Amino acid sequence: MRILQPAEWTKPKGYAHGVLAEGQSVHIAGQFGCNGQGQFESDDLADQVRQALRNIVRILAEAGARPEHIVRMAWYVTDLAEYRAAAERIGPAWRDLLGRHFPAITLVQVAGLLEPRAKVEIEAVAVIPSKA
Repeated sequence: MRILQPAEWTKPKGYAHGVLAEGQSVHIAGQFGCNGQGQFESDDLADQVRQALRNIVRILAEAGARPEHIVRMAWYVTDLAEYRAAAERIGPAWRDLLGRHFPAITLVQVAGLLEPRAKVEIEAVAVIPSKA
């Protein structure tokens, strides 16, 4: 996997502009901040992000993949102001579950999500490297 960072561009904080990868791809459907039984344990955005990331890591494990294999994520939040306010608590959740790996990411605010209690939905694509 190679991060694509044009030399003349400012390095982004917390994501990559692009990622080049070769191998088996794992596509993970949008994960809400609910547990494996579909139950929300919190209405706090940072808690929901942590749970959604836990779900992604668990699904990756099913494929024999790890967080550092993630090449792309799409985050859908229902309130950007709430996201910005929770950023200092989201950062530790990211580091705890994904480490210092920063894939290409898109984050957008949406009018609503399928689950009424959901404040975030996160999709991920990972590439398990080809064995040389």
